[in-house]
Amino acid sequence: MKKMSVARKRTLRFLIILGALNLLALAKFGFGNHSTLSTTYGLVLGHEWIILHSVVVKSSTGSTFFALLGLLGCGLAFLFFKLNKTSIAGISIASISILFSFICWAATGKFIPLTGLLQGGLMLAVPLIFGSMSGLLCERSGVINIAIEGQLLAGAFASAVVASVTHKTMLGLIIAPIAGAAVSVLLATFAIKFGVDQVILGFVLNVLVYGLTDFLYKRLLIPYQSTWNQAPSFSQISIPILGKIPIIGPIFFDQTIIVYLMYAIVAAISYGLFRTKWGLRTRSVGEHPEAADSVGIDVNKLRFRNVVIAGLVAGLGGAYFTIGSVGSFGKEMTAGSGFIALAALIFGKWTPKGAILAALLFGFADNLQGTLSIIGVSVPSEFMLMVPYIATIIAVSGLIGRVRAPAADGVFYSRGESH
Repeated sequence: MKKMSVARKRTLRFLIILGALNLLALAKFGFGNHSTLSTTYGLVLGHEWIILHSVVVKSSTGSTFFALLGLLGCGLAFLFFKLNKTSIAGISIASISILFSFICWAATGKFIPLTGLLQGGLMLAVPLIFGSMSGLLCERSGVINIAIEGQLLAGAFASAVVASVTHKTMLGLIIAPIAGAAVSVLLATFAIKFGVDQVILGFVLNVLVYGLTDFLYKRLLIPYQSTWNQAPSFSQISIPILGKIPIIGPIFFDQTIIVYLMYAIVAAISYGLFRTKWGLRTRSVGEHPEAADSVGIDVNKLRFRNVVIAGLVAGLGGAYFTIGSVGSFGKEMTAGSGFIALAALIFGKWTPKGAILAALLFGFADNLQGTLSIIGVSVPSEFMLMVPYIATIIAVSGLIGRVRAPAADGVFYSRGESH
């Protein structure tokens, strides 16, 4: 009998746990739910075409249906596993079904604005996606980027101040990536040129940006708020026809310009990393810089350039906190988003698709706990906030397969030295 590999054992273990969770959901939320009340899901948010205003589902019936659907997804994933393949669809169905089975149970007798819930989840995920893409560019190049938080905060501060002074949101949008790139220049200079420990350096840069923005906030933005901290913000732009599609339209195609730029940046990075010569060189310096150097690639020059580009991306994400939403800057308003973006990158196994899905999970969980709190659900909101972090721990532990950073990630490279 052929011995099962470690990776397949981990995948099998994950599928068993996923199936057990769906069985638990079936027992607790489905068969164990004796309520005769229903949950109403609102499907209309704005001016989209209306097919159904809402859907009313009996709590126990909905919970049972989603739990059974999750078990079906597990069965599909297990079938693909037997064929030595991975069913992303099966795993996704099984995972999402557990969540919706829980919602049907937790929101018994309540109204859930489903379209709004999904749109809010995307909006909360926007800076996380920008941050994770910034981390992806750096770490695929072999540089650990702990300074994502500082880059986001610098972009938020600069965009708010410039837009407030000039009363022009576009100028705020232009200055935000420059501010993020300025932090990246410091990161690249000390990490790539001088070989400073990249993890410690990242934390130092975060503290530097925290301190600088806090100082200016107290000395400048608070005393002279009407001049320095009252910026206009971008309004939503509905794309013709696409914005009218029920459910999907309001979520994806009725957003601000920053979100549409995010779509373009994600597509460009995903294509560039795996379909261009630049992407091949970037991955090579992140995996084996000595080999890249041997074929004429200037390792440190490419790393430096990519780290600065990553800062541009993160800085643009920082603008979403201010001119993309509330307009004004608040002290430490990023609230750890850079670290959550880094966790999303790890959870997504250093791939664009994985990082985006993880960021969306984080954003949806964050918005869900807020929605459940507003409608008066008795489940403590802290449990929902724990979900993405528990998922990250599971991913990092290797339970769902091997999680490996680029081989040369965080490794200082000096030509002629062996590592």
